Amino acid sequence: MLRTIPTGLLLLLAAVPRAIPQPGDARQTIQAVKAEEQAAGIKPSGNFARADPAVTAYYRCYYTGKLELPQSYDQLKLKDGTNEGCPLDEDKYDVFFYPIEAVSTGHVPVTQALAAASVERLATVVPHEDFHLQVRDLPDRVAEAATTLVGFLAGAAAAETLGNTRLRDEAEIFLRKAVMLNRYFERLSALYKSAHAGAISKAGALDQKGQIMTALLGECRSLQPEPRSFNRCAPVANNAGIAFDYTYTRDYPAVYRVYRACRRDLRCMVAAMERAPRNRPEAEVLRYLEAFARNAVTADVPPALPKDRIESRP
Repeated sequence: MLRTIPTGLLLLLAAVPRAIPQPGDARQTIQAVKAEEQAAGIKPSGNFARADPAVTAYYRCYYTGKLELPQSYDQLKLKDGTNEGCPLDEDKYDVFFYPIEAVSTGHVPVTQALAAASVERLATVVPHEDFHLQVRDLPDRVAEAATTLVGFLAGAAAAETLGNTRLRDEAEIFLRKAVMLNRYFERLSALYKSAHAGAISKAGALDQKGQIMTALLGECRSLQPEPRSFNRCAPVANNAGIAFDYTYTRDYPAVYRVYRACRRDLRCMVAAMERAPRNRPEAEVLRYLEAFARNAVTADVPPALPKDRIESRP
């Protein structure tokens, strides 16, 4: 994604299973990913062409009220952080501290955090950020869902060329996470609406919030198999973490249906996302995705579109 919003895959770095990087691992993985991107119709970018040891990560502090649940990261309040964390009162706000590995600009370097990440994490972040440049005019939640899925699929294909099969199930596992988190988001939203309407006291709402968060943690921790490139749970169990994750999970099921309609062909899915209406409301884009999935299945269309038919829209 462009602008100052992060587009790593919603993870706290310390929570991701890691392998000890070996010399040349990052470069080799990025080369494999770029080859898969080209095969899938993802346009070349200048992202990750060089390492920058001067950049450890991009530190961001997202925060919101204790009984406020924004619909996406765009609606969260934002401050710059440091490697020591966020200068915010966590008794007053729900805070999500995010050391971002990469922000897609078309020329983002390989940061220290990304170079030190596991091969699985690196393989999914690179295509996620690269594809953002092709879907930048889509609504945030649609774009994040699409780039997340592309990251899993292109990353898994690239990893397999290097003999690593541990990303095969990531897209499907994330689908189950998305359905689960979306359900809890609706529960929390309904609770906060009741509190703001005076139907429940603030103390009562905070107590129920704690119960819902506990239930969410219990359910997400049971998600199996354990993913290799993202957290099973939200990055932090509070409103900021839930709202941030929801940006990625809200429309993921709709995008995944397009992928299924394409008979799980990444090139077809990339082309379908490129044809989505640009600079239009989210509801209109989702109607397009639903129609594509329905019509593709009905018409039994070929899984992949010829290269000369893949067009980007202004």
